[in-house]
Amino acid sequence: MGSSSINKRSRGQHLGVTEPISLTGPTESDVIKTRELEKYLVDAGLYESQEEAVEREEVLGRLDQIVKAWVKKISRAKGFNEQVVQEANAKIFTFGSYRLGVHGPGADIDTLLVGPRHATREEDFFTEFYRILSEMPEVTELQPVPDAHVPVMKFKFSGVSIDLLYAKLSLWVIPEDLDVSQDSILQNADEQTVRSLNGCRVTDQILRLVPNIQNFRTTLRCMRLWAKRRGVYSNVSGFLGGINWALLVARICQLYPNAFPSMLVSRFFRVFTQWRWPNPVMLCEIEEGPLGLPVWDPRRNYRDRLHQMPIITPAYPCMNSSYNVSTSTLRIMTEEFQRGNEICEEIEANKAEWDSLFEPYPFFDAYKNYLEIGITAKNEHDLRQWKGWIESRLRTLTLKIEKATSGMLQCHPHPGNFSDSSRQFHYCFFMGLSRKQGAPVHEAEQFDIRTTVEEFKSSVQYTPLWKPGMEIQVSHIKRRNVPLFVFPGGVRPPRAIKTVSTEARPTSKARASIMSQAAYENLVGPNGVPSVADEESKVRRFLSDSREVEAHLLSNLPFEASSKSEASAETSFEDTTGSSSKDTNIVDDSRKRKFSGDSTDTNPDAKRVALSLPAEGPEEAAVHTTGPAVSEIPMGLGAETLAIEKLTAVPSAGLTALPAGADELEQSEIPSQVKDSASEAVEGRVGASHARFCQTGALEELEPSELSASFSDIPPAAPTVQRKPIIRLSLTTIGKKNP
Repeated sequence: MGSSSINKRSRGQHLGVTEPISLTGPTESDVIKTRELEKYLVDAGLYESQEEAVEREEVLGRLDQIVKAWVKKISRAKGFNEQVVQEANAKIFTFGSYRLGVHGPGADIDTLLVGPRHATREEDFFTEFYRILSEMPEVTELQPVPDAHVPVMKFKFSGVSIDLLYAKLSLWVIPEDLDVSQDSILQNADEQTVRSLNGCRVTDQILRLVPNIQNFRTTLRCMRLWAKRRGVYSNVSGFLGGINWALLVARICQLYPNAFPSMLVSRFFRVFTQWRWPNPVMLCEIEEGPLGLPVWDPRRNYRDRLHQMPIITPAYPCMNSSYNVSTSTLRIMTEEFQRGNEICEEIEANKAEWDSLFEPYPFFDAYKNYLEIGITAKNEHDLRQWKGWIESRLRTLTLKIEKATSGMLQCHPHPGNFSDSSRQFHYCFFMGLSRKQGAPVHEAEQFDIRTTVEEFKSSVQYTPLWKPGMEIQVSHIKRRNVPLFVFPGGVRPPRAIKTVSTEARPTSKARASIMSQAAYENLVGPNGVPSVADEESKVRRFLSDSREVEAHLLSNLPFEASSKSEASAETSFEDTTGSSSKDTNIVDDSRKRKFSGDSTDTNPDAKRVALSLPAEGPEEAAVHTTGPAVSEIPMGLGAETLAIEKLTAVPSAGLTALPAGADELEQSEIPSQVKDSASEAVEGRVGASHARFCQTGALEELEPSELSASFSDIPPAAPTVQRKPIIRLSLTTIGKKNP
């Protein structure tokens, strides 16, 4: 596929599953803004020094020597003759940000160890190779994660962070010139090997499928920085990881092949603000392949229908790289795309600078209620293993809470972790809690997530990595009680105070809707009657000068209003200590404030405008089927909006994911050992709690009085009307396995 892509590029054919949206090259303004963006990235410290680059190469060379000695050692131990031992070989490959050329100082190096068929993953890699590394003084922070979706060994080698995967091929000898991009390498490979090889194969394919590698790299550096600043960079937390962002940026490069990075960044937000998830993002068509391996296909695979934000890898077998995304994390990322789109529009209009796009998201000021997940262990080694395991399972807690509350209680996981210097061998994770936007508010609402939390805590302890002293505690805290160690320098920053405004500018979705409707009415007439032929020139002038028309339209339409009842809706999380948590004149600087669509909007017309995208029904069809083709329309804002709508309306080859409601929660995620008599009682309470919620629409406060109570001491929540809405949570510490 790589050679054909290059040939297409040289013949002027487009890359990707559709034609480009625009072939326009950079303007003088684009050149200037790209220089400003590159300077910002340099000043942000995203480029490593020459000395660090040399050090990384030396570490990779040393690691390659170690794996070659390892494979000879295990070959001799398995009884092979000396000739076979001498021919035995293993090889190191890099992938991810390092292979893409977008890594920064101190970044991990994603590496793949390819071994022969007699070198097993469990015994030889996670046992013998682990032992070899643990005895080396230059290796520190060694942490195996064998139970991950893609098993990995994490460690630092001479201070350089390494994430090492393992792939066992069906070859007796690994050649030095091995090409992992060949499909034949997957012959007779197990599922974990296919996943591990996919990283290298996907990285190479991305570089083959982008029209300009340098522009791709600069844009990807920018988007990675933005995602980290805005708290949406973490695959394990349910957001997107490095490979996901690379695939999204590569798709934008295909759609705007001649654009400079400043325009690519802007178009990234413009396209994905309007993208109709779960339509998949693909760099190339999905191929069945010669080996019969399963590929992503929601038409045939039920599990694929549950994926919220499919981003498909371009190498065979094509997989969804973003399977961890949940309903809540997709909502958060969509809102961040919207914010980025609005800021980029201001940057293009010279009304904002690049630093406004990269402003860090104030996570600990955005919510009034948080879950704090604290873990401890007896020593540093145990803590590192315990932390890796808990971190890989936190996504299931989000899914369980969403499922138990029918999606009414939403979680926002923080992608990082924190450590309290005053406590030894301790880490904390946090999740923001909020009611689903648009959900009706009832005075006696309750969310009872006690059994959900207990089920999660019971399940995570069943791992071979568990040792005495490994404990986990889940507790509820208010915003004002967030511990100081999460803030830079241990100092809580002052809260940003905003008065509630009766009017606000319309969101970019509303503006896009206005432009689409205006374009439609000019194309077919306000009553749906096709315009006469001499109106066509007026249509073209309208679209080419769309920004002026947009301003005129917006000046005569109601703006989206901030709801006065939003603040009162947020106070559904009341403080049971007696003090009022109402902020009558303060609006949280959070996603739910900036992006409306809430049923509490006081202006129904504004709400209608805000919710009018994506357009559906006959008018949408008219936009796409009536009048001149999109490619013939001058590429103004309105025409580009129409082109993006057409692009995202129907996925390639009809590969539309069909959400089945709740996120995927496999039964296998809870080991069978958990289902003893005690856990059966837990499951019974889960059902009772969920039934009670469905009957009363309940919302309960995480009561401080329950923080020290054991689960067995807390009776089921009474179905009586509470004076204050509360969330209930049982918070016991697990320090040993259940009998």
